[in-house]
Amino acid sequence: MRALAARAGFADALIVNTCAVTGEAEAQARQAIRRAAREQPGRPILVTGCASQIAPGKWAGLPGVVRVIGNGQKLDPAAWSAEVAPILRETPIGIAAGGATRAFLAVQQGCDHACTFCIIPQGRGPARAMPIAEAVSAVRDLATRHAEVVLTGVDLASHPELAALIRAVLREVPELARLRLSSLDPAALDEAFWALFAEEERLMPQLHLSAQHGHDLILKRMRRRHSRADLVQLSARARALRPDVALGADLIAGFPTETEEHLCAMIDLVAEAQLAFLHVFPYSARAGTPAARMPQLPMPLRRERAARLRQAGEAERSRFLASRIGQVEEVLMEAEGMGHTRHFVPVRLSSAPRGALRRARITASDGRMLIAEEAA
Repeated sequence: MRALAARAGFADALIVNTCAVTGEAEAQARQAIRRAAREQPGRPILVTGCASQIAPGKWAGLPGVVRVIGNGQKLDPAAWSAEVAPILRETPIGIAAGGATRAFLAVQQGCDHACTFCIIPQGRGPARAMPIAEAVSAVRDLATRHAEVVLTGVDLASHPELAALIRAVLREVPELARLRLSSLDPAALDEAFWALFAEEERLMPQLHLSAQHGHDLILKRMRRRHSRADLVQLSARARALRPDVALGADLIAGFPTETEEHLCAMIDLVAEAQLAFLHVFPYSARAGTPAARMPQLPMPLRRERAARLRQAGEAERSRFLASRIGQVEEVLMEAEGMGHTRHFVPVRLSSAPRGALRRARITASDGRMLIAEEAA
């Protein structure tokens, strides 16, 4: 997008890629735009992303904004140079991006589900999948510059050939050191996936689950397709196949009608399923979704419950990190003295260059990251 903007004469423009997952995400983007317009008057601002796809007029009226570009045109040169850029409904598949060490490849876009809290299908359109051959070709190209590739998607596990795609990538791109997956719907992980997870060493031992809650009644009201028992069984299965697996989850606190009992069930789930890496969100009502019409909890209560949930996650994270002390880990260095393990745990390791893969012995944990020294 930066290159397309520069080619269209917007080399100095600020590009804001908006998110519509929560009201807070939209508010932060609006604040950033207003601040930029105030601090750098005259600098053109270009807005794209899910929030602008859903309500383009709202973003076009902000100070400094000269162009609103729909998700479906992010990679279309004409959208950056045309006087009026029409808003399309579909985000392209195959967007690839990355820094010096890790790249991200979107092999799936859109969503066909109807979770009551979510507005993302309006911003990303229906589910579409990248063909296996295209994914292999894209990963092969990325592997010439990156040691690790992350396969991503709005609903990655809905890719109809996900397991076959992963196997093809690992078979056809042997030079790729590490393959990682983004967030996965627990209800969509089939037998082919679990066989793959057990057998493929270069598929990282880390799963991040789109769990959302830990009580069956709230999961039903969210219109999720899994139960609490499914999440517990999934975590047990993952550990049976790869005992050192790191599990994480997206969780929402303060969903409409949630009681203290419901919250405690979710907190208990964090420990029972050993969910060590949480993304916790206070529920955010999105206009046009069924959940926005349900009885709402006060925002201070939602935030208080989210804080308690994060505390439970921090305890599990500390426990997992402590379990790695004394282990020899493979660390991908991403900055001076810093890198990530195969479990995507941050590690402090001195005297290793950026982009290098290093064997390191874990010597300590500060509860948030690991400290290591190079191993022979």
